[in-house]
Amino acid sequence: MVHGRGANPPAARAGTLTPVSLKARGLRKAYGEFEAVKGIDFEVYRGECFGFLGPNGAGKTTTMKMIYGVVIPGGGELSVVGRDVRRDIREIKRRIGVVPQENNLDEELTVRENLLVYGRYFDLPRKLIRRRVEELLEFVQLSEKSGERVEHLSGGMKRRLLIARALVNAPELVVLDEPTTGLDPQARHLVWEKLRQLRNGGTTLILTTHYMDEAAQLCDRLVIMDNGNIIREGAPQRLIEENTSPEVLEFRPRPDRLEDLQRLLETEAEHVERSADLLLAYTHDSDALMQAVRRSGIEIENTLYRRASLEDVFLRLTGRRLIE
Repeated sequence: MVHGRGANPPAARAGTLTPVSLKARGLRKAYGEFEAVKGIDFEVYRGECFGFLGPNGAGKTTTMKMIYGVVIPGGGELSVVGRDVRRDIREIKRRIGVVPQENNLDEELTVRENLLVYGRYFDLPRKLIRRRVEELLEFVQLSEKSGERVEHLSGGMKRRLLIARALVNAPELVVLDEPTTGLDPQARHLVWEKLRQLRNGGTTLILTTHYMDEAAQLCDRLVIMDNGNIIREGAPQRLIEENTSPEVLEFRPRPDRLEDLQRLLETEAEHVERSADLLLAYTHDSDALMQAVRRSGIEIENTLYRRASLEDVFLRLTGRRLIE
């Protein structure tokens, strides 16, 4: 099993043993005849960000719901913060935070009131709740909006408020379901900054995302799920190195030469994918591949060179785009 950014979990890189925040063995869940999760194994270490990627229907959402207690496992073992989800779900919910994909804030309350009301669910002293609320408002940069009703906030502000709400009980582990879906780039980067601060402070993060750059930016390790199974696990860069060639050339030839170029690339490149009128050629030697294309005399309307990414790994392993 691959750990951390490279080979080791976070604390192991500092020379200490890393406790496990979450452990699944043979985890299963079926809905009638449909088996959504088919006996998966994974571990999440304290203080790391662990991601789930997969196409719609892969089983990642069901897995997340089992982690935070909305869905009961149908088989296997699952422990969260050292507790069994079947026996100790109340204790688990007390010690974790959840940022759901959908906005379930109370739109009629103010920003501050949403946090104060939520804090009371944990039977925390009022003085402690008030102090935490002010700290969290500052942390997610919403202090100036604290008196505003939620319905007047932008999408990015609502996502930050959801993160603040998930932190009211000072959780050991935070589950984030597509935390930046629908946000503009500036808002996404602000959320990323806050999540990095949480991870650097020792909070364990588990997230699903449909953004490959988000997974690459945030995750120490991740799994790719498909059809209810984990098909790959590892650090983002290691997954790229182990599952695809490092260089990618994107060719857009004249329509009447598309088939000719595809046949050539299938001979010269290590792997070729076709998307409409675009051909993607994966190689270790882009210069040699370009020379072969030039020698062929095939007219190319546009060529783009880039390094292979996590999205290339996903497409190669699942054959589908992540956003459907």
